Amino acid sequence: MRGGQGLARVAVVVRAGAAPLWWLGVFAAGIGVLVPGLTGRRIGVLAGAALFLVAMAVVASTRRGRYRALARPAVRAGKHDALQDRAVSVRNWRRGHRWWLLLAFLAALGGSFALPAAGGLLLAGCGAGLWWKASWIGRLEEADQSLLWVRVDWLGAGAGSPAGKAVKAYRTTGIAAGDATPGGARRRASALS
Repeated sequence: MRGGQGLARVAVVVRAGAAPLWWLGVFAAGIGVLVPGLTGRRIGVLAGAALFLVAMAVVASTRRGRYRALARPAVRAGKHDALQDRAVSVRNWRRGHRWWLLLAFLAALGGSFALPAAGGLLLAGCGAGLWWKASWIGRLEEADQSLLWVRVDWLGAGAGSPAGKAVKAYRTTGIAAGDATPGGARRRASALS
């Protein structure tokens, strides 16, 4: 890899946290609804539904300007750049965030003693917001007919944000590069052939 960089898909890194946050949130909400809590189940679930919608909207819209600003001047990836597999990017992100995910899950469970299910629904809303943001990035990629990549070393062992301060610019490839579709979803086997 003479002079090349390891590159991870921007949408894949954004989407990596969606599934764990969603499922941990659903699980915490399911357990939380069994606890009567200080406010009662009905108030807890209604507050949780409101938190779900707010979290989804905030997570989905945060830093959109930064993503656009990094995507605009993006240059083509070089022939010595190594494109990271989707599974590796997802695994790196989840490894880098595993303790935060565990703490968020425990906080959501603990919060059920005050507002049943609300903390779990808040977590699930964050997961849904990441899916929404990844699909928005996918629409940007489809509009430009190019996939957005970020240098792996700028992500800091997979735990960083693809729009963080350490990220200076993105690189691009053609729409068929890598093993993930625009938006970061797994590319189907039929799409590869």
